[in-house]
Amino acid sequence: MIPITYSSAVSAARENGAPIVALESTIITHGMPYPQNMETAQRVEQVVRDNGAVPATIAVIDGKLCVGLEETQLAALAQAKDVAKLSRADLAACIAMGGTGATTVAATMIGAALADIKVFATGGIGGVHRGAELTFDISADLQELAQTSVSVVAAGPKAILDIPKTLEVLETLGVPVIAYGQSEIPAFWSRSSGIAAPLQMDTARDIANAHIMREKMGLPGGQLIANPIPAEDEIAASDLAPVIEKALAEAEEQNIAAKSVTPFLLQRIFELTDGKSLTANIALVLNNAKLASKIAVEMAR
Repeated sequence: MIPITYSSAVSAARENGAPIVALESTIITHGMPYPQNMETAQRVEQVVRDNGAVPATIAVIDGKLCVGLEETQLAALAQAKDVAKLSRADLAACIAMGGTGATTVAATMIGAALADIKVFATGGIGGVHRGAELTFDISADLQELAQTSVSVVAAGPKAILDIPKTLEVLETLGVPVIAYGQSEIPAFWSRSSGIAAPLQMDTARDIANAHIMREKMGLPGGQLIANPIPAEDEIAASDLAPVIEKALAEAEEQNIAAKSVTPFLLQRIFELTDGKSLTANIALVLNNAKLASKIAVEMAR
């Protein structure tokens, strides 16, 4: 038996067939300092409730896969130190060893699928890092999208990535990439990437129906819904480009690699933008939670 527990709200939603939206926990443990991390997590959960769904923040606590966190658990996780950052490769080991860890996109998708949750809201997905032709640094998120039947709402791939290569890999893996309400792929903090979206859908109902049809056809994997950050919250791609290049150059100079790359880059971009990147990050996560809730509501119908 998998040691899996549900919060009281998620348990009730499962019994009643109510819509549920999965949320990751690395935003709590690795995204920002306390108490801002807890406040942001609470805001995201409230957006889900306000839009008709039940939030299920996923984490591993003391060897149990928790689908939905009670307030006391969320507060404890927000203040915990040295919490593991879990993906597909180390999720099971953490549970087996009785550990505590926060779930990345890939691990959250696995937890959601185990709980039969179809929709997951996050910030941005991982993907193909720049220079991956030399480093082979490609996020496990892409393979997870290809094999786990969860629709992931994100503001596109993180802007620090090689977005064209990320889309190429997703196409090869057979993952539908759907831009919501526009013909371009958004680039995380920016609405525009200059890259045409493979698919465009303008309603939550269409996205929900596409997910359901994939399941009926027996197609493995989920969908990536690329939801642009609200216009009033975006940072223009032209303003970000030199900042990202500077952060990338510093990472290379300091020989930062593997799992350490993304946290380093995001922290340096936060510093170089005087905190604007974090403000935009919070706005896009809230926006993604709103759309994910609407999709979950449509699926529940």
